[in-house]
Amino acid sequence: MTDDRTALGRLNAAGFSVGALTDEQLEVLKALTPHELDLLVDIKGRLDEVGPEVQAHSEIAGGALF
Repeated sequence: MTDDRTALGRLNAAGFSVGALTDEQLEVLKALTPHELDLLVDIKGRLDEVGPEVQAHSEIAGGALF
């Protein structure tokens, strides 16, 4: 499991709106393994590269990822 502050800090730095998530959602993110965290950040980066400049958060994954 990844250190809580490191996981949330890394996700925040990658553009995830962690401040908008529920406590339960934050607990899920805090429990990610290092591999899962790497994968999530990589997927978000690739989606950001091909997505529009501005997109409603609720349009993708219920807003949990962006």
